[in-house]
Amino acid sequence: MVRPRRTVPLNPPEPDLATIVANLQRQLLEQQQETERLRAQIAQMNQGPQINEVPPRAQPVPPIVPPVPEVQPEAPQNLNVPMAPVGGQANLQPVREDLLYERFRRMKAPEFEGPTDPIAADNWLIDIQVILDFMRLTEQEKVLCASFALKKDA
Repeated sequence: MVRPRRTVPLNPPEPDLATIVANLQRQLLEQQQETERLRAQIAQMNQGPQINEVPPRAQPVPPIVPPVPEVQPEAPQNLNVPMAPVGGQANLQPVREDLLYERFRRMKAPEFEGPTDPIAADNWLIDIQVILDFMRLTEQEKVLCASFALKKDA
């Protein structure tokens, strides 16, 4: 006679419903007690101190006086304003062009590679004009930024 390999019964035993119901009732009772405890805490917090209670004395807090910043003139809107060198500083023009380029690059302008399709060129021009108008640049700055977007044979 051949002995079967399976020692585990095919059908799992039915759960004891009385035990499951008892556990669920116990959990429900615990949740209700916790809810009541939390509601009592919230009600006590909302009432504030009782008449007979003396509120705890708060420690005086010294006023915090922020340091007064020195007034600096606003940065000029025109980024190509020539600046005189100060105390041996090199001309700031290349730094301003780098900042202009960084601002333009963050706008993710499309690059123009010089296709012969006039519709593609018009679409590129419209996209670039929208970005340049949004950046509020001078005409000279617009030319600089647009030249950054020209690639390959353009």
